[in-house]
Amino acid sequence: MKDISIMINGLPGKMATAFADLVLSEDYHEIFGDDYAGLAIFSLTGQEITENSAEFSIHGRIQLIKPEDREKEIGKIKEMYKSFRLDGSFISVDYTHPNAVNENADFYCRHNLPFVMGTTGGDRKALEERVKNSEISAVIAPNMAKQIVAFQAMMKYASETFPNAFKSYTLEIVESHQKGKADTSGTAKAMVEYFNKLGIPFRPDQITMIRDPQKQIEMGIPQNALTGHGWHTYTLKSKDNSVLFQFTHNVNGREIYAKGTLNAVSYLNKKLKEGSKGQVYSMMDVLKGA
Repeated sequence: MKDISIMINGLPGKMATAFADLVLSEDYHEIFGDDYAGLAIFSLTGQEITENSAEFSIHGRIQLIKPEDREKEIGKIKEMYKSFRLDGSFISVDYTHPNAVNENADFYCRHNLPFVMGTTGGDRKALEERVKNSEISAVIAPNMAKQIVAFQAMMKYASETFPNAFKSYTLEIVESHQKGKADTSGTAKAMVEYFNKLGIPFRPDQITMIRDPQKQIEMGIPQNALTGHGWHTYTLKSKDNSVLFQFTHNVNGREIYAKGTLNAVSYLNKKLKEGSKGQVYSMMDVLKGA
């Protein structure tokens, strides 16, 4: 049922494009305005977009709105929504840049635009507080892949149920992503808390980031995945090196994240219909369907 309009912000970025591709392949969702002849599809984008690339094509034309134009353009978009989408929700999906996270969230809250935040980085505490003090709700998660989130949930349970189970062990976290990913993996940083509770002192700034394609090839990452992947390895060793535990989750491509994002949009839509305001949901909430 086509009851959700989605404005995907961050095009023509790779993750935003992957999600747009998935949305346009579904028969019950559409990017904002796509059903109507003559209407542009809108996407908030970054400062790097020039006048020569003000439009982006994926199954049709998409108008890219630069930061300095968003205040003026959002009124037009909301008016179109009011005219054509009275029967459903209008949800923004953010796959922009870590430096824009808090500014974008403030924009969404000021204009009463419920959103799914897939972008990592920024001040996460301030991000959540902004939503809680607003009239909207949002799904905010450093990782949209349901299966990886399920693994995180297991680690959370273990850390709370068996505290200090790995006391005196050492930890190494290595994460590899495509060269264009500017920040340390949000998933890896989130895992640090669980390992701390399991008794291992470790800081997020000790995470090893790999962005060099040559090193990634040496790790075994396929050539065709160099522009889109997420490989994580967590290695735990006993003090005398006689015991080793290793947890690994390797993802090639972006489809798993795009599908999880669509689940998050559907979940948020359900919550909005129930009257949700000022609520921050996680992907664990999405998994539970609560």
